[in-house]
Amino acid sequence: MPTLQEMIHSLEEGAGARALKWVGFLAAFVVLAVAYDLRAFKNLSNPDAMDAAQVARNIADGRGFTTQFIRPVSLYLVGQKTGAASLTNAHPDLANAPAFPAVLAGAMRVLPFDFKFPVEEQFRTWQPEHLIAWTNQALFLLTVLLAWRLARNLFDPAVAWLSAAVLLGADMLWRFSMSGLSTMLALALLMLVANLLAAAERGSREGGWGAARLCFVALLAGALMGVLGLTRYALGCLILPVMLFFNLFFAPRSLSLGFAALIGFAAVMAPWLMRNHELSGRFFGVASLALHQTTDRFPGDRIERLLDPENKFTHEDLRQVSLDEHWGKLGENLPGILQNDLPRLGGSWAAAFFLAGLLVPFRNPALGRLRVFVLLSLGVLVVMQAVAKTHVAALAPDVNSENLLVVLAPLVFIFGTGLFVLLMDQLELPPFGARGTVIGLFLLVACAPMLFALGGTPRPPMAYPPYHPQVIHERAGWLGERELMMSDMPWAVAWYGRRDCVWLPSNVGEGFATVHRVRPVAAIYLTALTLDQKLISELLQGDDPAWGDFAANAVVKREIPDGFPLKHAFAEGFPYQLFLSDRERWKPAAR
Repeated sequence: MPTLQEMIHSLEEGAGARALKWVGFLAAFVVLAVAYDLRAFKNLSNPDAMDAAQVARNIADGRGFTTQFIRPVSLYLVGQKTGAASLTNAHPDLANAPAFPAVLAGAMRVLPFDFKFPVEEQFRTWQPEHLIAWTNQALFLLTVLLAWRLARNLFDPAVAWLSAAVLLGADMLWRFSMSGLSTMLALALLMLVANLLAAAERGSREGGWGAARLCFVALLAGALMGVLGLTRYALGCLILPVMLFFNLFFAPRSLSLGFAALIGFAAVMAPWLMRNHELSGRFFGVASLALHQTTDRFPGDRIERLLDPENKFTHEDLRQVSLDEHWGKLGENLPGILQNDLPRLGGSWAAAFFLAGLLVPFRNPALGRLRVFVLLSLGVLVVMQAVAKTHVAALAPDVNSENLLVVLAPLVFIFGTGLFVLLMDQLELPPFGARGTVIGLFLLVACAPMLFALGGTPRPPMAYPPYHPQVIHERAGWLGERELMMSDMPWAVAWYGRRDCVWLPSNVGEGFATVHRVRPVAAIYLTALTLDQKLISELLQGDDPAWGDFAANAVVKREIPDGFPLKHAFAEGFPYQLFLSDRERWKPAAR
């Protein structure tokens, strides 16, 4: 039995001290998470988040990887490949990478998700969206732990704890944790890969690892990169920096290890890509069309709402797209990323120390080599973010699925914090608390946005306009489970309303008639996304003048075109909401 003196020593310097640190750290994380959720929680407002959530629910319900958010272009791709538009049966999802919906589906099977809506009028938040946020925050905790481990191995415990504190104080990362996006899963996966690369580099340099062990780690790193690619397709490009890392720093086995990483990556990615190709003729399904979005040929979200994106009689023909158009998109988006997104990476001033630290050489070769990996990854992601940018980036600046640079935030913060500690050690600070004061000021500046979020006026949780979950659920409930709706926000109808919903086709007349012939459209639900626009410049002369003319007539003249089958209108919430139906479904007798 240990003596009292031994117990005191353990609490001060031994295992007891380490246990107390970890208990304090976990308690601090829980307190921060609860405080942030209470002060700054916001309902889902990103289309990609609602899309992934409704696919996850379908998986959890045993319906497979299907979607109730039906894109017109997806109908075209499936129809061209299989000969049927897949409107009468469950429509396969061809837009989402599968990893994050699968993780959410697992959470939905384990956690007490309750998809019923409260009956009270003062609706504020929905329980499933809280649980999605908690799932992401658990992944955030895993990311912080992995960052602590990597920083301790590369630098020392002081840098490790300070890096963890900077990560915990990053307001942008907390906002991502509540966004419902796959970013937290991507962060955790990339930190796993970074830890593997650092361990392999050390084992190879010190001679403790044999060829078989290095090959296994390369395969595992490649496989994890494959999972990252299946979390967000665009992040699959990071297999290139991983391969280059092995090729540059693992002589004489560099080529074989880089090839092993590629094999691991391909083994994970290939089955899913083949599934997409079998269903749509494209390895990345609808997601592959992101390269063409927001161009002169396909402005805004127009390409996803085309029922025929290969119409040879119009300029909207994918087969006519030239390489010059992609170069033009790259040249248009790249300056903004370099001027705005890169300097604000992760939303913390710690990134500035990383950029300044590029001028400082490290004596430890592991630090220099891993920093090369980070720089290679930055270069690849900057280009990918520029060419894959779509209309989603404008809907939710910074916190969106197209912010690829943010996945490097933990690595950037580690190197930035390491440089700060290195510079602080060079200063002749006075004794008695000066070092703690400098560290406190560093954390205060780095964490200022989060402190303002916690101390300021609480953010309203509702993302209205245009998203009011209870109203969307009510409108969708006027349709039967097998009936079809059409809307300008089908992702929200699918998530909150659990009804099949087609995105408004670009060509209003022909598009509606084509869908209606295959499966009758019982209602059209227009929201502020369409109605709350400038009449001339955005509705009548915007990217989609056909729907603009339809909406303008409905709003201004309150007229429905002759021969249009949905003659009955529900005007509550007008002019921000317009519900057109084949009968007065809002009346109980008509349902």
